[in-house]
Amino acid sequence: RHGTRNKFAKKYRTKGMPGTSRLMATFKRGDYVDIVVDSSVQKGMPFSFYHGRTGVVFNVNRNALGVEMTKVVGNRQLRKRIHVNVAHVRKSRCNEAFLKRVKENDQKK
Repeated sequence: RHGTRNKFAKKYRTKGMPGTSRLMATFKRGDYVDIVVDSSVQKGMPFSFYHGRTGVVFNVNRNALGVEMTKVVGNRQLRKRIHVNVAHVRKSRCNEAFLKRVKENDQKK
């Protein structure tokens, strides 16, 4: 874990261990999640490339989630599957506008 002094640094007044609500969040297969590394938790920490990436949950374990995303390598896109501790994952809001639009369209019918 080298070269992450600024990337993994915690913001002002957010130092220390994460609260219990971060651990209590429920995730299901198919959910969109953002990988945001919490430097105060070293277990299950993903490689620094995946910090800030969004993926889809493909596996749920006791302390970790399996997340699938794409990575551009050369001229192709690879599907990468990694397991990440729950402390380094938060629910993504990338799908909210789409779901809201679907709901409105159903009401119009």
